[in-house]
Amino acid sequence: MPRKYVLTGGAGFIGTNYAARLIARGDSVRIVDNLARSGSAKNLAWLGLTFGPDAFEFVNADVRDDSALPPLVRDADAIVHLAAQVAVTTSIADPRSDFGTNALGTFNVLEAARLSGRQPRLLYTSTNKVYGAIEDLRIAEHETRYAYADPGAAIAEGRPLDFHSPYGCSKGSGDQYVRDYARIYGLPTTVFRMSCICGTRQFGVEDQGWVAWMTIAAVTGRAISIFGDGKQVRDVLFVEDLLDAFDAALADSAPAGEVFNIGGGIGNTISVWREFGPLLEGLVHRKVDVSFHDWRAGDQKVYVSDISKAARVLRWAPRIPLSEGMRGLHAWVSSNRDLFGSP
Repeated sequence: MPRKYVLTGGAGFIGTNYAARLIARGDSVRIVDNLARSGSAKNLAWLGLTFGPDAFEFVNADVRDDSALPPLVRDADAIVHLAAQVAVTTSIADPRSDFGTNALGTFNVLEAARLSGRQPRLLYTSTNKVYGAIEDLRIAEHETRYAYADPGAAIAEGRPLDFHSPYGCSKGSGDQYVRDYARIYGLPTTVFRMSCICGTRQFGVEDQGWVAWMTIAAVTGRAISIFGDGKQVRDVLFVEDLLDAFDAALADSAPAGEVFNIGGGIGNTISVWREFGPLLEGLVHRKVDVSFHDWRAGDQKVYVSDISKAARVLRWAPRIPLSEGMRGLHAWVSSNRDLFGSP
């Protein structure tokens, strides 16, 4: 039976991909977005061209406006809360705006869901930044990457939280509110603490979405800046795999009030330039213009998600290997160069 989905920030990269999946399978979709983020208007236009303007509902609204949200979620079966300020650097430059979107905006969405009386499923996309710099784990340095000194180490959900940066504080605040609304109000919520997510329809920029940004830069002839030595390691998850996790967490049979670390896991790790650079240069068939700069405050030398809880509870695991996902992302960027303007 079709369900009614509300996607806040639904014109963004992840929201657009999920909206396309939901529309294709016959679900009802309402996209709530203020179109402030680069590429969101282009994504919205793409959805309209692909599925027709009547295939979904779009409402230009801001999650910071508490009065706008109740009528938009009152008939929802499921809410996917994606609307966010997503860059650490932006949060440092403008912490008040970051707080308003991430912390207050999430509270407004939760209250609207609670007051609807329908107990909609609510999925909140949090971040690995809630764990802070993770400075207590021993790091080994290798030729092309850093790694945890314990080869099998990865970050699990039980790790103490350490909100390092205004972005970590604002997203972490929302993270904890979402958890507590399940305990206090019985709202069936789920938190995804996500690692590096990438894929098509992603208009990455230097401060956020590094895999997409570097791919766009390499294809369009832009210079790439690396902060640090390029040996930093991340686990990478492609958006199609993330959407499978969304479906699993939003199923009627899924447990409520749970937190999951969601990423590529140990099997999909790569260093941000020493290993990613040769892969990217192999796709574009040339050397890429790159420069190195000082480390950014709070940057994690290594972050790898322990995704065993998601595997155990949601019966979910990534299916797309790094090489395959990168070929798909590169092909999309290459065939849509006009979307990214001139260098």
